[in-house]
Amino acid sequence: MAEIKLFQSLFRIFSVRHILNVAVILLLSFNMHSQDTQVRNQGKRKIDLIWADEDIIEQDKKTGKDWHRLLGHVSLLHNEISMSCDSAHFYPDKNQVTAFGKIHIEQGDTLDISGDYLFYEGVTEKALLTGNVELVDKETHLFTNSVTYDVKNKIAQYTDSGRIINGDNTLTSKIGRYYASRKLFYFKDDVKIVNPDYVMTADTMDYNTETETAFFTGPSEMKGDSIYLYCEKGWYDTKNKVSSIWKNAFIDNRKQIINGDSLYYDESKGYGQSYGNISIADTNNHILVKGDYAWYYKEPERFMVTDSAVFIQINRKDSLFMHADTISVITIADTSADGYRLMRAYYGCRVFSKDLQGKCDSLSYSFQDSVIRLYEYPVLWSEENQLTSDSMAIFTRNRQADRMELYNSAFVTSQVDTLRFNQIKGRSLIGYFKNNELYRININGNGESIYYLLDGENIAGVNKATCASIEILVENGKITDIFQYQSPEGVIDPPSVPNDKTLRLAGFNWLDTIRPKQIADIFK
Repeated sequence: MAEIKLFQSLFRIFSVRHILNVAVILLLSFNMHSQDTQVRNQGKRKIDLIWADEDIIEQDKKTGKDWHRLLGHVSLLHNEISMSCDSAHFYPDKNQVTAFGKIHIEQGDTLDISGDYLFYEGVTEKALLTGNVELVDKETHLFTNSVTYDVKNKIAQYTDSGRIINGDNTLTSKIGRYYASRKLFYFKDDVKIVNPDYVMTADTMDYNTETETAFFTGPSEMKGDSIYLYCEKGWYDTKNKVSSIWKNAFIDNRKQIINGDSLYYDESKGYGQSYGNISIADTNNHILVKGDYAWYYKEPERFMVTDSAVFIQINRKDSLFMHADTISVITIADTSADGYRLMRAYYGCRVFSKDLQGKCDSLSYSFQDSVIRLYEYPVLWSEENQLTSDSMAIFTRNRQADRMELYNSAFVTSQVDTLRFNQIKGRSLIGYFKNNELYRININGNGESIYYLLDGENIAGVNKATCASIEILVENGKITDIFQYQSPEGVIDPPSVPNDKTLRLAGFNWLDTIRPKQIADIFK
């Protein structure tokens, strides 16, 4: 019996202690929850009424709770914003305000919003303003008919057209969102920037109000008196007139049309760079330059293209294509107002057109006299004729070859069969073109020739001669007549043994294997 009483006493002591422990745990949990709730509600305290000329308290018939009808110079405060208006309906229990007339919201030192009507939800910290809405953030002014404003995150949004004034720019769009903390606008649908120097349009655009920079995220274009720009990705610094664009990008600066995978252009300096699939078109001079990297200046006009660089002189009948490691164009000052341009190409030049092909280490093309000059081991091919010398010049007219001049060690070669070659050499040479075809050649000084006489398709003999000067007539790419002047000396021999090395003039070199025979060969 005593044992039972002892057990009951112990049980009672244990139960009391257990209940006390549970109570302590519950109390601690309640305190922690209360503290957490206080923390969470710190940013959501009640809207405070600061001032109203008249405060009429009425009761909501549905809820039975009081609401305030505030009249005359109403001022309210919530978290970090202050609100003022002519009159308002204030619901303390709901933490809501409906305001009317001369609405003014201030947040911080810079952001102000005004309108004719306001509904503000204190719990979510979101405001809806309608009627002549204006948002001002330093130098940025937004005008619209209706805007929602997220006070906590500082985000304003309109969906019924808006107009923004920032610096010299006026921006309009159907839909817009402003991130005040980042000074960034997001625009969509019929986006337009009007500037005294240009008009910019886009479907989608971001705009930083501090840097006055527009970011393109869709088809966009800019039109001005001195520039046209198009891209589908990129940005444009409207203050400094600097752009970086890509994805179907091109720039027309009224002197050149520039395309590329990526384009950078500083309009105030007239300087740009291009990367990937570059093309620079000069429509006035009917030329096009392509490559994978380029830089260019507008004034004085000059540019450089490298990496698979190609120069194209456009002609409806027979365009000329030239490839080199590097191609540059500069403007040379002279007595004319604009000067003249000089194109230079160097390192492995190759030229192709239907009627004329060439190869050299470097060349230049003067837009003043339309002369192409070839340097260092130049070779020209016209129909069946190969021409070599120390240096050459091709004179063009109306973008077609008019004549060519070969200086020092001029050599003309044409193939008779796989082992025999007509050869004519001298100190200098002038060749004449008609309709881009070579029809006459004059060789002056120390003339030598080896020429095969044909009887139908058979070789009847070989004429070896020397003289002071030689005239050659060419028809359809073939030599038809040779005239020797000033003390000619020569013999006609029977057909020679094909491998007879005596039938090679000094300096002979048949270079048909490096001849560009189609456009793609200029890259070989």
